[in-house]
Amino acid sequence: MDFDREILIRASDVDARLEPLVREAGIRQVVAGELKGLVHEQGLWPGISREPAEKGGDAAVAGASHQPWVDANGFWAGWLKALHPGRPALLGYQADEKAGLKPDRIVPHDTVELALLEAWASGGNYVLSLPQRFRELLLKPDATALAGWKQLAKTARWLQEHATLFRQPTVPIVTTLVDATETTAEVVNLMYRQNVSPALKSILSPPAPDPAQILVLVAVSVETPKPKARATILAHAEAGATVVVDAAGDKAWWRDARLKLSRKEGDRDFYALGRGQVVAYREQIADVSEFAFDVLDLAGHKRRAVRMWDAPAQIALLTRSPRPREAVLSVVNYSSPRDWETLVRVQGVFGKAMLLRPEAEPKELKAVKRGTATEIQLPEIRRLSVVVFG
Repeated sequence: MDFDREILIRASDVDARLEPLVREAGIRQVVAGELKGLVHEQGLWPGISREPAEKGGDAAVAGASHQPWVDANGFWAGWLKALHPGRPALLGYQADEKAGLKPDRIVPHDTVELALLEAWASGGNYVLSLPQRFRELLLKPDATALAGWKQLAKTARWLQEHATLFRQPTVPIVTTLVDATETTAEVVNLMYRQNVSPALKSILSPPAPDPAQILVLVAVSVETPKPKARATILAHAEAGATVVVDAAGDKAWWRDARLKLSRKEGDRDFYALGRGQVVAYREQIADVSEFAFDVLDLAGHKRRAVRMWDAPAQIALLTRSPRPREAVLSVVNYSSPRDWETLVRVQGVFGKAMLLRPEAEPKELKAVKRGTATEIQLPEIRRLSVVVFG
């Protein structure tokens, strides 16, 4: 079984009356034994989080930032690929209370489609799970639910046809080192959320220095690296990059006699090393959302991988393309469809841009050079928009 490319659903979730729909959609049923040791079952049902009814809320808003609370899982796929590069990044959280779906919570039918495409956009896959209400309406059958199922099947086929676009490495402007703890997973989560679009690598095998591509190397909240990995991490600063750390006191594995304190700023210290610098937080990162903005500042807003204007519920990821001198932008929408244009800037100078979507024909977009970057106006977004730059 090709766990990377097949569209899967748990056999235990399929009522016998649903089997014709599953077969028609080309979805393969898998039993628990086939998933043992392969599937990552942690995750939240994707979309905009809702306030409890007693608070009178609808879409929850995150404090002064005025960003909606978004439950997303694509970061888990990237995290898994970094830790286990030889295995499929297979997500398998189920549509139940563990994922935030309480019995009285009603979610749009197309959130099943959203769960699938966010995993694929991040280079992974998702074992489908159907919310109870969606399953019941399919069995009635309900026209709206059936339409949602048909769109899911259409999207699944589209993803398979374009699979090579979603199996490419992330542009490494900001590269983040991770370990097997949920602490680093949460750091990655908020980086995805703030459109840092990080490349992820294991703390066990940091990438070689490449200051032309890796501007910032993040090594926060990770286990103490082995001597060889530590040397490689500091070599990034020597070569001209910014290395970000947060281990303090006796755990400050990054300390080195060659470091020269250049300035203190807020909760962090800046040290010169070679042609670059080490930025050391005095305590372990607590506010990971604010930290993500700090990383964007360190990379420089003119060199960030991707920037979107007025898009608080969308997550963008910039990756390489299977073709040389191309890049792929994937934008996942966790909120209602957007029927207006969104200004987007990606790093790299490109002369053309082609928009691909599961629900529409390809569309050429105007690409405008902006220094070392390229701008486009992204038209309406339903759930997923993919732009191929060349």
